[in-house]
Amino acid sequence: MPGKERWRFLRRGSDGASPYQTLVRGTIKGEATPRFVNNINKCYSPVVDELIEIFPQSILEPLPLSEIFQNDRPIEVDLGSGPGKFLIEAAQKFPERNFLGVERLLGRVRKTCRNGARTGLTNLRVLRSEIDYTVRYMLPRNAVWRFHLYFPDPWPKRRHQARRVVDGEFFNAICCSLVNGGELWIKTDHQEYFGKIALVAERSHLWSPLTWAEEGYPATDFEEQFLAKQLPIYRLRLRKRSSDPR
Repeated sequence: MPGKERWRFLRRGSDGASPYQTLVRGTIKGEATPRFVNNINKCYSPVVDELIEIFPQSILEPLPLSEIFQNDRPIEVDLGSGPGKFLIEAAQKFPERNFLGVERLLGRVRKTCRNGARTGLTNLRVLRSEIDYTVRYMLPRNAVWRFHLYFPDPWPKRRHQARRVVDGEFFNAICCSLVNGGELWIKTDHQEYFGKIALVAERSHLWSPLTWAEEGYPATDFEEQFLAKQLPIYRLRLRKRSSDPR
């Protein structure tokens, strides 16, 4: 019986390979099929030999997305990807696109890695990072085809509203990272927050509003909960205009 494959990530390859590409394969005797191995809290897919979680060499430079995905397919970014339900199902639904999840909480990132590894997807990556920092400093210009921001924390108390992720600077950063004609999709269950988001978007003069269409995307965990309770969901679809704020 063939040996079982184990994958480990190396930050630097002796052959000069990219840290996103360098993997070492070991054999565990007596085991017949590939096994998912979590090494130093890093998550991998043993089927496709791909790194799921991204570990940047520097958080001060934009991510080399083409190198990470190793292709030039359209990139979609799920901001606040949570445990990965939407991210993984969307990557399965649209294999001709690349999907990057951005999530702050370690437990949710690990769950995304575990579930993503079982699918054998090659078009899925996740980055453990704050949304605000990522969109401002870690995404390259003119690189993303579509952003998804679904059910961000509304911080309903007035004294906490400064913590809300969506403001004018957020829209500027998103616009810079989008390709010409790229889009930002937003969903929230909070009516007051939605009104402020729509107002800030209008005042920025960076966007053309579009009619909402699901286009076959899966529902998020929160969306399923709100729909089951028959609660309203507010949606905004914006397309980047040709002008660039920088």
